[in-house]
Amino acid sequence: MDYINEWKRSYYEELLPTADPRTKNWLLLNNTPVYMLTLTITYLIFVWLGPKYMRTRKAFSLQYLMVIYNIALVALSVYMFVEIILSVMDAGYGFLCAPYSEETRQNPKEMRVANVLWWYYFSKAIELNDTVLMLLRKKMAQVTFLHVFHHATMLNIWWWVMMFIPGGLSYFGSCLNCLVHIVMYLYYGLSVIPSLKGQLWWKSYITRFQLIQFCITLSHTLYSIYVGCDFPRWGQNLLAGYMIFMLVLFTNFYVHAYVMRRSRDASSRPPTNGKKHTNGEVVTNGTKSNGYVAAHGVTSAGENKKQH
Repeated sequence: MDYINEWKRSYYEELLPTADPRTKNWLLLNNTPVYMLTLTITYLIFVWLGPKYMRTRKAFSLQYLMVIYNIALVALSVYMFVEIILSVMDAGYGFLCAPYSEETRQNPKEMRVANVLWWYYFSKAIELNDTVLMLLRKKMAQVTFLHVFHHATMLNIWWWVMMFIPGGLSYFGSCLNCLVHIVMYLYYGLSVIPSLKGQLWWKSYITRFQLIQFCITLSHTLYSIYVGCDFPRWGQNLLAGYMIFMLVLFTNFYVHAYVMRRSRDASSRPPTNGKKHTNGEVVTNGTKSNGYVAAHGVTSAGENKKQH
């Protein structure tokens, strides 16, 4: 109890006075982490209890809901991506260094940046429903540690961003992530349409796009530290550390989901007694088999795990 009281005293007397006065009372910020933590704990409890509840129940189809949900997130991501670019240009941000301080937030044009970044933070709460829909459809294999960790931590990290640094360099990673989500949610919206199954060849490229995103954001953050950009160092360290962690986890996912899977598929394929044609077809005992699927890293053995 003494520890909790000390934490509350430290938070309200030392930390809270440093919060951005423009945003600290906004929805899901509310001057306190209680609401965000309550949402996170509720999410984790659902992740724990959801599989138990669905174990003896039939999976829900939710096809129409899935299309609407994913396309709505595409629309939201398009809006945020465009609005972040327009707002930072209007506020006069530099590409490589976008300062944030008590002085910069006096600029009235910074409010537009803060507003769209709040929508990005709010989208992290909406995206918790990704897991809810997976569990209701009994896609249990998709609810991996990486999936749950990423969803839960993004909401928590962005509470701190919106409370204390809702501007400056905070725009960069969120803008790039919105671009990735446009592609990703478009894929998952289209993939539940029966007539399109088997025609969406670019699933594996989404993970590559995510890895490129992490590399670019990490490089951008490290450069801002190197040049001494006027931005709270704890924010730069937090972002750089999180990008490294995501790179490790997503690389591990990519290797297991695509590289090792292709290797296993190749090793289990029977030897051919024919010659390979230039169009990618192999003649085996007078029968042609198309090599397109394996060559492009897209498999037909079920859905891969959905990550963000």
